[in-house]
Amino acid sequence: MRVLLTGASGFIGALLAPRLQSRGYQVRALARTPSRVQADVPVVRGDAITGEGLLQALDGVRVAYYLIHSMERAGAGQGPFPERERLAAENFAAAAAEQGVQRIVYLGGLLGDSRERSASRHLASRQEVEHVLMAAVPDSVALRASIVIGARSRSFRLLVHLVERMRVLALPAWRRYRTQPIDERDIAEMLVSAASAEVGGRSLDVGGPDVLSYGAMIERIAELMMVSRPTVGIGVGATGFAGRVAAAIASEDPGLVVPLMESLYGDLLPADDRADELLDVRLHSFDAAVEHALGEWEATEPLAAR
Repeated sequence: MRVLLTGASGFIGALLAPRLQSRGYQVRALARTPSRVQADVPVVRGDAITGEGLLQALDGVRVAYYLIHSMERAGAGQGPFPERERLAAENFAAAAAEQGVQRIVYLGGLLGDSRERSASRHLASRQEVEHVLMAAVPDSVALRASIVIGARSRSFRLLVHLVERMRVLALPAWRRYRTQPIDERDIAEMLVSAASAEVGGRSLDVGGPDVLSYGAMIERIAELMMVSRPTVGIGVGATGFAGRVAAAIASEDPGLVVPLMESLYGDLLPADDRADELLDVRLHSFDAAVEHALGEWEATEPLAAR
């Protein structure tokens, strides 16, 4: 079976390509910059926002992985990220339907309390993309995840850099909210399984086995890094200012960090925890996920705090 992998040069896409090939899938990639794709697969140059290359990339494809996100700072005249995400999804969905793609597999975000209140820009955009893709190809599958623990995960790297660079961890009000972080190995296996599992037309909330507050998660990362970091709770919420401060400390793009922090207004927990059973994946604990990620990190670059 031929599958198309978008986002192949990104964190999740790079994990998926070899796993799909090992299961016998014929993998083709779509990328704006083909030279950035490290996997040994044919690559079509294209861009979902402009529509360039989509029909060619989707020709003969039965399952397409949609791993495109547009939260980083855009160029002049490209508009805010929700508009870019919607346009990319609409272009991709239309091309997939025209080429007869049977299933789109999409990785989005957990909605949490946004089911009962207005979602943040980040989560609302993820939800809209999901609706666009599943309306165009009804047998599609959406996996909704919170933080993915991996050496290249930008959310995890943000937390690690905060632990490295802050001698005292001043944690805003969102420290008490809970989520279920998931190991990169587990989300990759779930995505591979979603290509053929009998879960078409469904949105599945996914998470690891451990429920942790963000404060407990950061404290546990510090412990596993074997560094001592006292924590201080502050009453300030996850404002744009706090996000920009965190981005500056972690040397990250505020265009990514601020929308993520705007989503931390309540628990982000799966509404149903059966995804691992439906997709036949055994889950790693949070500690095992962090230890694996730190080991992968140190294989290529030093951890300043260790």
